[in-house]
Amino acid sequence: MRPVDESPEDREARRWLAEVYQGDRVRQLSVRSIVSGMLIGAVMSISNLYVGLKTGWGLGVTITACIIAFAVFKALEAVIPAYRKDHFTILENNTMSSAASAAGYMASAGLVSAFPALFLVTGRTLLWWEMMLWLGAVSCLGVFMAVPLKRQLINIDQLPFPSGIATAETLRSMHSAGAEALQKAKALLFGALGGAVLALWRDAPFMGKFAFPGSFPLFPGAKGKKLEDDLTLGFEGSLIMVAAGAIMGIRVGVSLLIGAIFYYGILGPVLIDQGMAQPGYRGLVSWVLWPATAMMVTSGLLAFALRWRTVIRAFSSLGSVFGKKSEQQDPLAHIEVPGSWFVWGTLISGAACVLMGHYLFEITWWMGIVAVLATFMLSIVAARATGETDVTPVGAMGKITQLVYGVVAPTNMTTNLMTASITAGAASHSADLLTDLKSGYMLGGNPRKQTIAQLFGVLAGTLLCVPVYTIVARPEKLGTAELPAPAAKVWAAVAEMLAKGLDALPPGAVMGMVIGGVVGIIITLGEEYFPKYRKWIPSATGLGIAGVIPAYNSISMFLGAFAAWMLMKKKPAANEKYTVAVASGLIAGESLMGVAIILALQGPGMIREILAHFGF
Repeated sequence: MRPVDESPEDREARRWLAEVYQGDRVRQLSVRSIVSGMLIGAVMSISNLYVGLKTGWGLGVTITACIIAFAVFKALEAVIPAYRKDHFTILENNTMSSAASAAGYMASAGLVSAFPALFLVTGRTLLWWEMMLWLGAVSCLGVFMAVPLKRQLINIDQLPFPSGIATAETLRSMHSAGAEALQKAKALLFGALGGAVLALWRDAPFMGKFAFPGSFPLFPGAKGKKLEDDLTLGFEGSLIMVAAGAIMGIRVGVSLLIGAIFYYGILGPVLIDQGMAQPGYRGLVSWVLWPATAMMVTSGLLAFALRWRTVIRAFSSLGSVFGKKSEQQDPLAHIEVPGSWFVWGTLISGAACVLMGHYLFEITWWMGIVAVLATFMLSIVAARATGETDVTPVGAMGKITQLVYGVVAPTNMTTNLMTASITAGAASHSADLLTDLKSGYMLGGNPRKQTIAQLFGVLAGTLLCVPVYTIVARPEKLGTAELPAPAAKVWAAVAEMLAKGLDALPPGAVMGMVIGGVVGIIITLGEEYFPKYRKWIPSATGLGIAGVIPAYNSISMFLGAFAAWMLMKKKPAANEKYTVAVASGLIAGESLMGVAIILALQGPGMIREILAHFGF
C-alpha cells in the first residue's frame, strides 16, 4: 500500500523504479567495468593534461570512453568464446564511463591551473607525492559533495545535463536492437560521421588552405572581422556547441544569446572605449566574468535554499547514522547514495584538504575550513550550470574563491591559489559525477555503484596523471611558447592582482558584481513565485555562462536550441526520434576525431619527452 500523503517526488520515484530501473537485474559494477574505465580514463587524462597545458581547454572523455570500451569488448567477444555468452552490458559500459571521466578530468583539478600558477608566482615546484595527496583529497571532496545535489538536480528538477543525455543515447544506440533502436543508431552514426568529417576538414594539417575555418564573422568585410576579433561576435566552426544547444532547450539557448549580446555586443564596446577592458576574449572576460559569476552564485544558492524541504529529505537517511530511522519510508533509499557517505566522505576529505593545506602551503586552518565550506556552496552553482548548459564554470568558481581570499589574506598568493584549487577541483568532479549520474538515471542504473566507480577513476587519474605532469610540465617550459599554460597564467594574474587589494579589480567590477547578484536573485524569485511565466523568464545560469565563454559559443548553442525547437513545433515525432540521437552523434564524432588528431600531432612529441626523461 502506498501512503495516502505520498509526495509527487515519491510517486515519480516509484514510477522510475518500476519502469526504468534495471540496476538489480542487469550487471553494472564489475571488475572489468572498473579496470577498463580506470585504464581508458588514465590514458585520456594524459591527453587532457597535455592539451590543457598547451591550450587551456580540455577534451571530452565520457562518450569517447564508452565507444572505445564497446569496441574493445566487441572485439574480445570475437576471439574469446566466454565473452560471447557474457556480454558487456549497457550498465557496465555506463559504470565504466564514470571511472573513465573521473580519471580523464583529473587535469582540471589543478594540474593545468593551480600547480603551474603556483610556480609562476612563487617559483615553487611540488613533489609528486604532494600533488597526488592534494589532488586525491580535492577530487574525493567533489565526489562526496555531489551526493546531496543528485536528487534535487536530476530526480526533481530534471536538468538536462546535455553530455549525460548524449552519453545515454550513445549507449542505447550501441547496445540496443530493434527497428526504432536501429533508426536511432543510424541517426547517431550519421551525426558522428558528420562531426568527424568536420573536425578532420577543420583541424587536419594536410588540409592546408582548404581547411574549414575555425570561426566566421557575423558578416563579411573588415567590420565583421573586427567584431569577431575584438568582441568574439561571430560563428564557431564547430558543431559540438550547436549539438549541446539542441539538447539543452530553447529557454537556456535564448538566455545564452541574450547574455552574449549584452556582454559582448553592448557592454563590451563600452568597456573598451572607456579603457576598462582590452579587446578580445581574454581582455573582456577579465571584466564581465565578475557580474556574470555573481549572477550564477546568487541564483544557484537561492534556488538551493528555496528547496530546503527536498534538501532535508535527501539527508533523511542521516538519521540511521545516529541510530534513528527516517520517519517516512524513502522508496529510493536502497539505491541512492546514503547521506552518511556525504557526511563521512566530506569530513574525511575536507579534513585532509585543511590539514594538507596547513602543512604543505601554510594555509591557516580556519581559512582551510572556510575554503571547504565555500566549496560546497560553489559546487551547487557549478553543478546547476553544468545541468542547464553543459558548461562547468570551473575557472569562474576559482575566481570567486580567489576574490574571497584576496580580502581575507590579501598578500598571500599561495593561500589565494591553493584555496581556489579546492573550489575549482571539487566543483569539477561534482559536476562530472552528476553528469554521469544523469546517464545512469536515464538508463536505470544504480547511483551508488556509479559513485563507487567514480572514486576508482579518481585513483587511476591521480596515479598516472601526476607522474606525467612532473615529466611534461618542466619548470623551464611553463609559461613559454612551447608550454604556454594559459589557464595557469590567468590564475597567476588574478592572484598577483588581488595581492594588491580589491582596488586592483578592473574599474567598476565591484558594482557589476552587485548588479549581477541582484539580477540573479530577482530571476530566481520570479521562477519560484510565478511558475506559469517561467518559460518567459531568462535562465540566470544561461545569462551567467554567457559571460564566461566567448560569444560565438553562446551563439552556436542558441542556433542548436532554436533548430531543435523549430523541429519540435513542425515535426514533433521526428524531433522525439532524431534530435538527441543526431546531436549526440555530432558531439561524439567531432570529439573523437579531435582527440585522434591531437594525439597524432602531439602524441609522438609527448612520448619522446617521456622516454627522454627515463634516458631512452
